Amino acid sequence: MQQGRTTTADTPSLDIAAASPGEREELTKLGILSTLGEIVAGPGAGLTAGVPSVARRAVTVPDVLNEAFDYDRPSSFSRALSFEIADTRILLISGTASVDENGRTIHVGDFRAQCWRTYRNITAILSAEGMDWGDIVRTSCYLRDIERDYRDFNEVRTTFFQWLGLDPLPASTGIQARLCREDLLVEIEAMAVSRNSG
Repeated sequence: MQQGRTTTADTPSLDIAAASPGEREELTKLGILSTLGEIVAGPGAGLTAGVPSVARRAVTVPDVLNEAFDYDRPSSFSRALSFEIADTRILLISGTASVDENGRTIHVGDFRAQCWRTYRNITAILSAEGMDWGDIVRTSCYLRDIERDYRDFNEVRTTFFQWLGLDPLPASTGIQARLCREDLLVEIEAMAVSRNSG
């Protein structure tokens, strides 16, 4: 059995020795661990029953927002993912907050400023794909303390959307949630849809 933390180009980093029996059971049933407790090479992504998946690509804006994998403890997600179905382009924007190009929280303790920075980061992601807020069809808005901050959140959002002249407004859900860092007060994920230009 493989002991300790293991990582190669083909295998994930797993601390097998620290895994609980339940975690080992699930890793085995997923095919990540063999019945002998050894890490199995992954199958690769993109083919399910011989059918190719929809081509997609990660969207980055390194001059405004760092990549999640660049943190000291990497986080495995793309800031945004773009793909096309027929003549429609879809952009899925991961939860985005008041974070700068070095991964630092900006405007600690200032809820309204964090909202504005979050909107700036999402605007940069949209721009990187040749899209804008008029292409946004849905947002999910996570607030650390919705009772305390919703009024300010709604004022900032309303001001921003009015300034943009959005009509109709995107569908949206407001959710109270504990965010990934104590100093982040708001996080927004979004979905944008547009027609292909070609």
